[in-house]
Amino acid sequence: MEYIGEHLLPGQLGHLCAVLSFVAALLAAVSFFIATQRRDTDQYKGWRNLGRYAYLLHGLATLGIIGMLFWILTGKMYEYQYAWANVSDDLPMQYVFSAFWKEQQGSFLLWSFWHIILGIVLMFRAGKWETPILAVIALAETLIASMLLGLYFSEFRFGASPFDLLRDVMDAPIFNQADYLAKVKGNGLNPLLQNYWMTIHPPTLFLGFASTIVPFAFAISGLWLREHKEWLKPALSWSLFSAAILGTGILMGGAWAYEALSFAGYWAWDPVENTSLVPWLTLLAGIHTNLIARNTGYSIRSTYGFYLITFILILYSTYLTRSGILGDTSVHSFTEMGLGLQLIILMAVFSLLGLWLWVFRYREVPEIAGEEKTSSREFWMFIGSLVLFFSALLLTGATSLPVWNKIVQAFNPDYVGAALKDPIEHHNRYQLWIAVFIGLLTGVAQWMRYNERNWAVQARKFALHIGIAAIGAGILTALNSLWIEVRAWQLFAFLFAGMFTVVANLDFLVTVLKGNLKLAG
Repeated sequence: MEYIGEHLLPGQLGHLCAVLSFVAALLAAVSFFIATQRRDTDQYKGWRNLGRYAYLLHGLATLGIIGMLFWILTGKMYEYQYAWANVSDDLPMQYVFSAFWKEQQGSFLLWSFWHIILGIVLMFRAGKWETPILAVIALAETLIASMLLGLYFSEFRFGASPFDLLRDVMDAPIFNQADYLAKVKGNGLNPLLQNYWMTIHPPTLFLGFASTIVPFAFAISGLWLREHKEWLKPALSWSLFSAAILGTGILMGGAWAYEALSFAGYWAWDPVENTSLVPWLTLLAGIHTNLIARNTGYSIRSTYGFYLITFILILYSTYLTRSGILGDTSVHSFTEMGLGLQLIILMAVFSLLGLWLWVFRYREVPEIAGEEKTSSREFWMFIGSLVLFFSALLLTGATSLPVWNKIVQAFNPDYVGAALKDPIEHHNRYQLWIAVFIGLLTGVAQWMRYNERNWAVQARKFALHIGIAAIGAGILTALNSLWIEVRAWQLFAFLFAGMFTVVANLDFLVTVLKGNLKLAG
């Protein structure tokens, strides 16, 4: 039957771009890998250039997919399931962006877009680290691109195409009519998602997600090339960028939840939000051990570990939010689309790669034999990093209960499953005191010095400034308690720790750094 009014060209071009994107990403990954392996030979430049061209072709093909999908959405082409499910004739144009990344395929494209931009920047800025880093990013792009292929092998579907026709995914009598499009209207976008936060929050958050691959790739490169100190300096800049963007995206999500999504609070410890917070915590831990390693030589192994696990946790959060496993515990996880196996493969590939390199290169990583002094800055920064890691473990354990239930039920179908009776109370009970400790430590550690050798002389200055911070924090806590209602003594401790951090850092900025904001960074 020939259907009236269907626009098949954008879907056909989109499918072509999806296949080209996958093949080009695979070629780029192989080329950059071979270039890295042959970096001291005459073949290096040839393989590197082939990798560059393939990566740029992958980027152009991905932009082609994005362009075709926007063409379908803005044209309200309801013959495509993606448009029918997410837009309508009366949907304001600014929310077409929201409709684009509402579904899994659109968010994969957004993630891939940021990887491509970061990869191009690294081509010009990474220097000798270009080929190993781009090999890692291109490998990630290959696996992400596979999620968009939508190829069928008997009963197995490889990827989920955003260009599926409505009549191919839905069995209904209306498709027996050649002019069915005259009777089809789009479902539109959920009113909760028709909000400016939906337009600005996902791009920011996904840039944060995507950027975590850069510290991960630097860590892989350091282990791969056995250059265990040289990678620390360039990795730090990218880690700071990633933490800033991801942290901003998380704050945007919290504000959006408070304003529009009825979380009953600013955060409410929703599992999907937890899965974005946890990698940020481990990334912060990695930044601090990176600073320690750069300044003292301690904690290089820990820095490797934190940067590796951060990206792996990003992939784990991707699995949790996209596999449908959090459907009963989160208000805004994605529905299951048959990509569970591919998501597990994505997570497994990078987990095994990172673990294998870290274990087999562990003994080669230089470490200082002596322990850090308890009066030194590096000792307490490392303690703080461990506390952040402990916080991440607690959050991950509680959030992963549905995964644990699925695993046990696979062996014992009668298993009812474990669940938190009150997730908010559970998380607050532990995370509040972790926050208090980190707040106090953030202020205290500023006034310590790396490789402290003369604490007796430094102690008086330290006590003076900590005293200033404590008094200032007490005054600000009292003033704030007049402004906002604080009912529990635990919240007074929480408020005091926050004010202590503010006063101690302002004092340090004015007294030591003399207002030098670049140095303060």
